[in-house]
Amino acid sequence: VVTFKKCGAAYCAIVKTGKFAGQKAGSMSGKDGSYRGTLTDLEAKKTYKGKAKITGNKASMAGCVLGGLICKTEIWVK
Repeated sequence: VVTFKKCGAAYCAIVKTGKFAGQKAGSMSGKDGSYRGTLTDLEAKKTYKGKAKITGNKASMAGCVLGGLICKTEIWVK
């Protein structure tokens, strides 16, 4: 479970449960439902450039490498 909260000019994803509870899993800023920033794979301890698109109660989250050429996308539902 992840919650989002304001952190400066961005929104941060904070893990609420499990072994990573309390840790930041990403930070993004933007407007009109499109966001860019970083996403962190807490298990692998790696941070990637990321992007998100919010539509209704769904967030399409993508972590990317190689300047955005290769991305892995997940759909998160509220």
